[in-house]
Amino acid sequence: MQRQSHLLTLPQSPYFCMPESIGHYYDHPDHYSYREAGALNNYNIHYVVSGKGHVEIDGIVHTLGPGDAVLYSPLQEQLYYSSKDDPWNIRWFHFYGESLQTYFVQGKLHRSLIWSLRQTELWEQAHEELLREAAEHRMLRPHHLSTLTYALLTLFVQYATPKTSGKAGLSGNRITRLLPLMQQEATRPFELDYWAEQAQVTPHYFCKLFKSAMQMTPMDFITRCRLQTAKQWLLERRTASIGQIAMEAGYPSVSYFNKRFLSHEGMTPTAYRQIYETSERL
Repeated sequence: MQRQSHLLTLPQSPYFCMPESIGHYYDHPDHYSYREAGALNNYNIHYVVSGKGHVEIDGIVHTLGPGDAVLYSPLQEQLYYSSKDDPWNIRWFHFYGESLQTYFVQGKLHRSLIWSLRQTELWEQAHEELLREAAEHRMLRPHHLSTLTYALLTLFVQYATPKTSGKAGLSGNRITRLLPLMQQEATRPFELDYWAEQAQVTPHYFCKLFKSAMQMTPMDFITRCRLQTAKQWLLERRTASIGQIAMEAGYPSVSYFNKRFLSHEGMTPTAYRQIYETSERL
């Protein structure tokens, strides 16, 4: 059984956080989801009400049971699926917000992917309220959607404790706990030695761990983060020139910025901005 709602993503949201989609799956033993690294640019939490499921991180399979949850940050590779023998009853939601990177670091949510929740009834009740709001009113009451999303996040911060353990889990965590920080600092010059030091490994091993965990190099990840930031600024800062946005997003050369943008988006930054402006007038 599947209950779910998919909502519009606001390009210039005035809210701290908003849901992109929300759902509740149960009696669904074939539930399986894989997203390659870089495919999804929002946060998402999948929480197990009952039954069992599995999450694969860095080639290691982790089994989740009642009260457990997996938290993904933007651009991360994702692979999770229900147990066939004891299908999970799972509540999930995808969400976004410009200031969430800082919030997650301050709340220490970058420490792990897998968590265990206390006070599960409160979280399940808050999730049901958000799911009902999305199903009944869609985007007609965005302030209410934002408030309910924030309630879910604060309950998670208050009652969730990191669960990933074991040598392999710790190795994967060296990378995943740094992702929000790396995304937050992406527009600054990238220094491999600095990030390797944060992970307490050598630069060579850092690159090896990163590639294993994310299926991309550290610089590829930084490039994706810079382009996501640039895309947001192109729409929000209409009077800023392409050169100004390129420089502030970490590209001192406008021509190189145009080249990377075209390679990833299939169009130039100018064309991207014009398409959005045209759609607004329709």
